[in-house]
Amino acid sequence: MKQIFKPQMIKYMWMVLLTALIIKAIWFVIALVFLPTSSIEHIEEQGGKPLYYRVKLSPNKAPPPPVTKKPTVVTGGDIKDIKLLAIYNASDMTIVTVEFGGKTRVLSKGDKVKGFALQSATKDWAIFSKQRKTYKITLAKSKNSDKMITPVTKVATPKTKSTKPEGEIVDGGKLKIIDKSLIEHFASNLNEVNKNIGIRTIKGADGKIGFGISFIRRGSPFAKLGVRRGDIIKSVNGQKIDSYNAAFGVYKNIANITNLSMVIERNKEEMELEYEVN
Repeated sequence: MKQIFKPQMIKYMWMVLLTALIIKAIWFVIALVFLPTSSIEHIEEQGGKPLYYRVKLSPNKAPPPPVTKKPTVVTGGDIKDIKLLAIYNASDMTIVTVEFGGKTRVLSKGDKVKGFALQSATKDWAIFSKQRKTYKITLAKSKNSDKMITPVTKVATPKTKSTKPEGEIVDGGKLKIIDKSLIEHFASNLNEVNKNIGIRTIKGADGKIGFGISFIRRGSPFAKLGVRRGDIIKSVNGQKIDSYNAAFGVYKNIANITNLSMVIERNKEEMELEYEVN
């Protein structure tokens, strides 16, 4: 029988097989000692991003409404030195009389005293503002003080756009003739009155209130009325001016008068001044 494989070839095949087994055994030992137990695919799964996310399934709540801070009303501070004496409130005009440092001053809406601007008023108090803060002053009360003056009817006074008064005051001998445009101008511009003439409050021993002239601006229409600094106004058209009610009552009706008589006291003597408005 003829041999298919020679002994040399069989010996060579056994050597190749043994070498392969040795190499595989060595690789197994190296993998067991030096390489990690996890496969590459497993490591990538551990170090990768998760396939799920946290989701809040509860319904969304509406945001809370914004909190609006109310303006703080301060009653102390520097404003405590200002005393509220009288209030005149009409649908188209707000006027107050205040006292500070021994002096009185008449203010309309927007006017300032010691940096405090008048904003509004009711029958018992007035609101002022300064540096974005709101201040409240309560009306001073006494046995003889006025409270709030409420006009019976609304006085329609024409508004003038010009800040310069028009018209003249003419000396007619026994009386002075006043151009009606002057009356209309000052009746609707209280600030202009305060710039041209000063009125101070005088308190008598009997508790009555009087009003005196503290200054007159030179060259102003008031300087042509015949009044002087130091004069005390006693009455207007027969109405005694001995209270804030009486004074504001004359002021609110001043635009409707055609004749005016004023009694003043000068150097302890009374004298009468008469005017005609046309």
